[in-house]
Formats: sequence, structure tokens, C-alpha cells
Amino acid sequence: MITKEAITLFRYYLQSNNKKKTIDSYNPVFDKFGSIYAQRQLEDISPDEIFQFLENMTHNHSKSTRRLRYAQIKSFYNFIIDRRSLNMRNPCSTPLLSKAFKAPKNSPRNILDRETMEEMIYNTKSHRDRLILELQARCVLRIGELLKIKVSDVSDRTITLREPKSGKEAEKAYMPENVSRKLSEYIQENTIQGEDLIFPICYSTARYLIR
Repeated sequence: MITKEAITLFRYYLQSNNKKKTIDSYNPVFDKFGSIYAQRQLEDISPDEIFQFLENMTHNHSKSTRRLRYAQIKSFYNFIIDRRSLNMRNPCSTPLLSKAFKAPKNSPRNILDRETMEEMIYNTKSHRDRLILELQARCVLRIGELLKIKVSDVSDRTITLREPKSGKEAEKAYMPENVSRKLSEYIQENTIQGEDLIFPICYSTARYLIR
């Protein structure tokens, strides 16, 4: 099977079964893979060639990104081999590739005790930054979820989370009364309206202030 046809088939599968964010994450690897091997027979691409392709594409990236690209190529081969009943072994299953792109070890996270968290919130002088910390601590919000919140998503003590990390279309987060009041005051003081983001800052800025 020609690689270009295999990539097209796999992309149709992704569009039918996955969210846009997942589909977009595959685009860089398949754009690159297709530009190099489009007219090659899939069965003729060797494990060494795939190793070199992944190395060239990810050598300046983190271990988690290297692992992701490897996993995407591997899942592509698994799908095509199964769907077309090809008599071939997945070239990504070789020890060389599995070891070179193994998953990074997860270091244990430090869990802050309640007293430390309360002190951090109390000592934060910026109204915006303090509110961000409170929403995370009191409502268990991830940074990415928090930054997507619009005024229209807030109703009394409830926040509607659009496209949460769980993969659901939407989820609800509930605020304590004092946090709800502070958020309402912040929105009014800054004249934020309708579809405006409450915290129009980038992810790296939010992560930096939290760290």
C-alpha cells in the first residue's frame, strides 16, 4: 500500500472518531512523513528509516514530545495493518525504537497542604492573580480550563467549562459563595462582558505566576 493512500485513510478515520484537538496534533507528523515517503510502499519503509525520521523531527524536543510522535506513527501503522490485513510487522515495535522513544519517568508532584495554599493566596497582592489562585484551589480548575472561561460561562456560583480535559463537551465547576462574589466584582470592575475572556493571558504567563 502506498504511504500517501494510507495516511489519507487514517486521517478519514481520525476525523470520524476524534476531536479536532487530537486531529490537529497528528498533522505535523503526517505532513512531514507524507512529504518524505508519499510514494513509497508502506511495507518497504524500514525501522531504521522511521528511527531517522523521528530523530530528525524531534531531536530538539522534550522526551514527552518524542514519545508522542513515536506513539502517533505506531498507532498509524497498527491501524493500517489491521484495517488492510497487511502481512507485516509494525516497524515501530522494534527494541531500537521502543527504547529510543520510551515514555519519560514521571517525577512525584509536591502536594501543597491547605495552610501553605491559604498563605500563598493571602500574600498575593494582584487582584487578578489572587483570583486565579483561588479559582484553582477552591474549584479544582486546571490552568487551561481557567483561561477559557468567558463572562457568559459564569452563572451565579456555577462555571461552565468548555472542552475540558476530560474530553466531554462541557462540565460544571462550582464556586464557594465568597469566590463567586469576588469573581463578580472583578468582572464588573474591569467591565468584562459577554463573550470576553475573564483572564485574557497566555498559558505560559498563568503557569509562571502560579509557579
